[in-house]
Amino acid sequence: MTMHVQLAHRHRPLIVLLGPTAVGKSRVAIQVAKHFDTEILTADSRQVYRGMDIGTDKPTAEERQVVPHQLLDLVNPDDAFNTGWYRRAALAHIERLYEAHRLPFVVGGTGLYIRTLVRGLCPAPQGDPKVRADLKVLREQGGRDGLYAELMRVDPVTAARLHPNDESKVMRALEVYRLSGRLMSEMQAEHQFQEASFSSLLIGLQRSKELLYRRIDERIDWQLAHGMVEETRALLDRGYSRELGAMKGLGYRHIAAYLANECDEAEMVRQFKRDTRRFAKRQMTWFRKEPGVEWFCIDEGEPLEQVGSRVITRIKEFLKGHESQQ
Repeated sequence: MTMHVQLAHRHRPLIVLLGPTAVGKSRVAIQVAKHFDTEILTADSRQVYRGMDIGTDKPTAEERQVVPHQLLDLVNPDDAFNTGWYRRAALAHIERLYEAHRLPFVVGGTGLYIRTLVRGLCPAPQGDPKVRADLKVLREQGGRDGLYAELMRVDPVTAARLHPNDESKVMRALEVYRLSGRLMSEMQAEHQFQEASFSSLLIGLQRSKELLYRRIDERIDWQLAHGMVEETRALLDRGYSRELGAMKGLGYRHIAAYLANECDEAEMVRQFKRDTRRFAKRQMTWFRKEPGVEWFCIDEGEPLEQVGSRVITRIKEFLKGHESQQ
């Protein structure tokens, strides 16, 4: 089913499928994308890194043959990447699909990526290599605590909502201040993510906590049995430091500690599963605060094909209503 879009209309349709890790988004998304003869635009801040496949649960080569997946493998693990760069890349694909009269379909679990696509991005300046190099010197001299203390000094509001260990976001807030002389918190307060470039349907998938946690544990067991330790070792052997933001992602940091003999295998697995469950909880906290999400609860034993059919029906209703307003 190819969707014909009226390009002159400002609020063009955009479909978003979101939810926490391991909820079942990927299989449902492939079914939906096949039905509407479109592509999957991934919204995942970890799948942008090349060479990090098993640990980020990227779609397989077979799945990519069935449905094209975009916004994967954009940068190396030691390359800088941020929300603004993601948004620009995603918008280019969205425009390409509109020009081909196809339905843009975004799928993922990175809430900030989805928010900025649906509601815009505050007009902070683009990154500057020289400023970023100066901030890295500050990081080397004072560590993360020194970097965070500097942000507390110049922008305590932004600092209060960031964890001191979230180095990339702390550094980005300082970069914005040094480049513009303005506070990130002020820019975001003014913008309030209120742009509406699209007429968006946001569908969220959720499961009971017990079922989701069981699926997380099963996924991690599968990842470890299918080469995630070897994938992590290969990344380290290629010179990618454990201190890189990409290498601090779920699983990779745990396995790196195990490979450095800082914990045994059982403890590595325990912490990996524990931290992934905590991450899923944070994802749901974020998504529940997002306005307009329509939640589809997946019951235990319900086939994902049935969930996909429910999602397709809702999208058809949305598109029919959208067309009637043209």
